[in-house]
Amino acid sequence: MTAVADAVVATAESPARARGTRRTPPPTRGQRQSALFRMRADIPPGLGAGLAVGGVVALLGGWTLASAAMDTFLFPTPAATWDAGVEWWRKGDLTVDLTASVRRIAIGYSISVVLGVVFGVLMASFRSAESFLEPQTALLRYIPASALTPLFLVWLGIDESPKITLIIVGTVFFNVLMVADVARAVPQEEVDAAYTLGAGRLRVLRQVVLPHSWPGIVDVARINLAAGWLMLVVAELLAADEGLAFRMVRAGRFRRIDTMFAVLVVFALIGLISDMSLRQLRKRTAPWSEGSR
Repeated sequence: MTAVADAVVATAESPARARGTRRTPPPTRGQRQSALFRMRADIPPGLGAGLAVGGVVALLGGWTLASAAMDTFLFPTPAATWDAGVEWWRKGDLTVDLTASVRRIAIGYSISVVLGVVFGVLMASFRSAESFLEPQTALLRYIPASALTPLFLVWLGIDESPKITLIIVGTVFFNVLMVADVARAVPQEEVDAAYTLGAGRLRVLRQVVLPHSWPGIVDVARINLAAGWLMLVVAELLAADEGLAFRMVRAGRFRRIDTMFAVLVVFALIGLISDMSLRQLRKRTAPWSEGSR
């Protein structure tokens, strides 16, 4: 029976995998459409790379024009920002600040994602869990996490604990509710088929609900990661002696606007790298879901 259940669960997942095959859009009648403006269709890789480079060049050009139109002390040029970043790195402070912030976000947000998956899947799978947990989650998520910072400092001190706790509290409720919505999208017929062939609740969760929900879970983690960085900035602004936000405050005290811009660029690069990494994780671990995007 176990072998049969495995085979049927795998069969139940096959429609999702089948959707992973990219379908060529049907030919359109009338005037032939340009690849650049064709709706919901792939574009040549070279064109995509060129557009990406063009977007970055446009951003840098706009930045240069804005700094030329304003006082360069208040709005430094890209070159001045680069020089400030190089100086920050040569002093060794960049490595220290970056390591501190990444460590805090890695610990805090990982805990938040794990809690979000556990409670979100439970709420989506069991009406009893949904009735018990959803009112609490909906109520607590409207309390601004940043307003809890003074309490965390009193309860947990000024070390790493309040910073990590703030990241967890500031993101976990959104992760829970969004993961629950993703898990609710699992087709009921797949769950019923697995039950019919003898699979238990734990097996259904492990081999039907979680695999089907995994691409959406990765997307949820990618979207809410920005909120995690926001909570980290709040924590480091109030109580920290190292970190990216701490460096921003310190540079502001000495009116080093170029260093402040360098910190912002580092934040942007971290966000870009983490977003691309999670996209790649989704692509490699759930290739069948790419066709539905």
